Amino acid sequence: MARERGGWWHAYVCPVHGVELDHGDLLSGVFPAGGARCAHGCRVDDEAVRGAWTVLSHQAWARHLRVLAHRGKRAEAVAGLEEFAALYAELAADGHGEAQAWMLRGRMFHQALTDAIWAVNIGHAVITLAAEGTADLAPLGPFLDELERAASDARDVLTGRGQLASNYTAWLNAAGVAAGRAAAAVRGLEWDGAKRWLDGDQGLFAHLRVAVAEDGWEWEGSTYYHGFVLRAALLALRGTDPAQLPADVVDVLAAMTDVLATITTAGGILPALHDGPYARHPLALEWLELVSLAQQLVPSEPLVAVAERARRELGAADDGLDGLLGGWFAGPPLARRAPAAPVTVFGAAGYAVLRGAGIHALLDFGPHGGSHGHRDKLSLYLYGETTAWQPDPGQVPYAHAVFRDHYASTAAHPAFSADGGEQAECTGAPLAADAVSVTAEVTTAYEGVRAVRRVVLGDCYLVDLLTVSGERPHRFAAHLRPGTALDVQAQAGGPVRTTWYGEQTLHGWHTHTAGVPVRPAARPGPGPADDPQRMCTHVDFTAESERIVFASVYQASAAGPAVTAVRLDGEELTVELANGASARFGTEG
Repeated sequence: MARERGGWWHAYVCPVHGVELDHGDLLSGVFPAGGARCAHGCRVDDEAVRGAWTVLSHQAWARHLRVLAHRGKRAEAVAGLEEFAALYAELAADGHGEAQAWMLRGRMFHQALTDAIWAVNIGHAVITLAAEGTADLAPLGPFLDELERAASDARDVLTGRGQLASNYTAWLNAAGVAAGRAAAAVRGLEWDGAKRWLDGDQGLFAHLRVAVAEDGWEWEGSTYYHGFVLRAALLALRGTDPAQLPADVVDVLAAMTDVLATITTAGGILPALHDGPYARHPLALEWLELVSLAQQLVPSEPLVAVAERARRELGAADDGLDGLLGGWFAGPPLARRAPAAPVTVFGAAGYAVLRGAGIHALLDFGPHGGSHGHRDKLSLYLYGETTAWQPDPGQVPYAHAVFRDHYASTAAHPAFSADGGEQAECTGAPLAADAVSVTAEVTTAYEGVRAVRRVVLGDCYLVDLLTVSGERPHRFAAHLRPGTALDVQAQAGGPVRTTWYGEQTLHGWHTHTAGVPVRPAARPGPGPADDPQRMCTHVDFTAESERIVFASVYQASAAGPAVTAVRLDGEELTVELANGASARFGTEG
């Protein structure tokens, strides 16, 4: 076990290539000899990276202790907890003086949030062990008291700043519950902290009531931070009876689960909307834990696919913790959730999900989302069952300022731009929605510019109509940002054709307003944020005009009859099929 306090895990990133560094053996307690490895050949060793590795190591040890406790390896688990207790007493007497000024400072780590995540695992390891006896756990009582006190102190600072809705608050409350319950358990007492940590003015329920909008989304609109808050809440509710929870809190938790189920593809891809990792093993472990707990509260069939995909991604790195968490609640689960409709609009978060004919599409039009938002209004993300054709690219570890800014930028997303500039941090609005289509607009991304995007489920294809207009001529561009291999072919006198590869194949037809010259330009660009060095083909359709309609039709290769012709006449798009059928679509409904 490492003997140092932890730093900021987001610093565990290659300064050259922007990839998260290889973790090495986190349970060894020894930073990798010669420096942390980068997938592209670098070796990195500095104070920030060592501090970040120490965070990962301590977190891995805390999770490992939970696994040991559940698997009955009591002596090893108790020894690890005692070592952590001694280390905490030695290192964590005061706030972390080396933390950055903006951070809510922790004791064991730079951030109080990191302290809380670690403390949740420590507390639950103790609770699990205490169910089989407490004689050897009594010395841990003062350590657990200090963990609860640290969570309380940090929560007081945070809520004193008016930040009850912060995702930190969820974890500070979960840490208070876990440490408090564990402390009571080792002393053979009934836990009396519900008012303090669950029901109180700063407690979990109060947090959920202000942090989650009426459509079920955590206010930041990020898949990762949405799941982050939901997982903290589920961990905090260990041993409760779902039927005895406040009705409005149950509704919030069910709605949060529905959000994840709705945005998930049939093959278990959870789009990495806004900030959050695109893909990493620790994230897959988090999704497995969340699904295991959520299924015991509000069962949802799509989340099974999320867990199956996460387990495939992990392979031998799966420690099996999620399979040890049965009986988490003191009562049976609530009713199974109903499946989502083909079109779902999340009005507060500003996402629309459309699924049909092998295509899973998401339209982003909502609020910026605070520090975790991206400048990507009217982006259109496209997925197959297990293929991310045009995904939200996610985000790199935050300490890499250059790539962090890139992945938050308009240029990184399948959005639109004016004069090559960045969209402002802004909010769009839904204009119309029905059983097969959604239309949304944004008027404040660029001064004097209005953009409207209409997405329609056809019988066996998806229609995308993006109209951009200004008070004067602008250089407007519509972006394609694949996450897979892409072929692009210009067709003399006809639409540009695209083929998107992967486990499923997607075909695209791209046309525009007649009489307005459009330049389709393909160039290499960074792929999704798990590896910014993996080049993908970026395509911009660019026109100088006061008004332009960019029209696209997408068809999965398994769907049919095949699209044979796509034509834009004025404000109407015509799609013809191989069986002689045709359909027409207006640009704004």
